[in-house]
Amino acid sequence: MTQLKIDFISDVMCPWCVVGLGGLEAALTQLAADDIAADVHFQPFELNPQMAPEGEQTAAHIAAKYGATPEQSAANRDNIRARAAEVGFTMAFGPDSRIWNSFDAHRLLHWAGTLGTAEQRALKMALFTAHFTEGQAMADHSVLADVAVKAGLDRAAAVGVLGSDIYATDVRAAEATWHRNGIQAVPTVIVNDRYVIAGGQPAAIYAKALRQIADEAGREVA
Repeated sequence: MTQLKIDFISDVMCPWCVVGLGGLEAALTQLAADDIAADVHFQPFELNPQMAPEGEQTAAHIAAKYGATPEQSAANRDNIRARAAEVGFTMAFGPDSRIWNSFDAHRLLHWAGTLGTAEQRALKMALFTAHFTEGQAMADHSVLADVAVKAGLDRAAAVGVLGSDIYATDVRAAEATWHRNGIQAVPTVIVNDRYVIAGGQPAAIYAKALRQIADEAGREVA
């Protein structure tokens, strides 16, 4: 069995991160037949760290940040919806959806990671669903606490995290590390602290890259 370490760097505000995670997990399912497994760790990245608590309308934000026309934004959303559907995720966002400050969501994810990889993954998916499928206010602490419960986590513990500044230093330090390492966009997958796979790739791309990395790791051990 070849064991890989994977850091999945992403923001819960990033729709392509949903697509990328779905592709990565599908690839790992395929690679299990080749005795290749991975420990996946979710790492924080804020696309809009200065976002106000009340958030911004998606269409207006994309137009201001990237200069996209309404038609371009609509076409991009259609593409994302189709790609997300391929990995079994329902994207229900539209031009009137909102983008939120995700810092507290990342603190909550850091806390979940201290409980275990399964707990962190469950919270990650619950946050994606709350934002992109249900359109909830992701900077609202009561909403985040509810999402934690949906992920099978303890509400009181989640409320305690959200009501303090615990893990704020950890999240900022991790984000600073990725920025120093040249990460400027997400999702980004880093394998064994060496290999970088950028973008929300389909399963076939991830599987090919991970198989090559596993083969190289096996030769180094030999």
